[in-house]
Amino acid sequence: MTPLVAVLWVLNVLVDSGGQLAFKAAAGDPLAGDGLARWRFMAARPWLWIGVACYVIEFLVWLAFLSLVPLSEGVLLGSINIVAIMIAGRILFREKLSRMRVAGILLVSVGVAVVGLPG
Repeated sequence: MTPLVAVLWVLNVLVDSGGQLAFKAAAGDPLAGDGLARWRFMAARPWLWIGVACYVIEFLVWLAFLSLVPLSEGVLLGSINIVAIMIAGRILFREKLSRMRVAGILLVSVGVAVVGLPG
């Protein structure tokens, strides 16, 4: 993996995870209400727009990343986003990680490590 590919990969993980976490922050507020009022409440919060901005950046970074690696490798390396989001959700939103989810995190991490090995 070249340094540029590694930087794009890490940047992709950061902005994709940031987008997911921002959307969760926008949608998870108990004061939001129901129905149309909830959507208006979310649209007025900066978290929603931070999430949208992260996704625009992530789209551009992802295209750059995929232009440098084979699709099969890129998609598998991108799977580490799942791990980052689950861990961040645990830390920031106190979401529970069951034993099965921790096992899944470990399996995904091992899979990404194997895909990232040279050869």
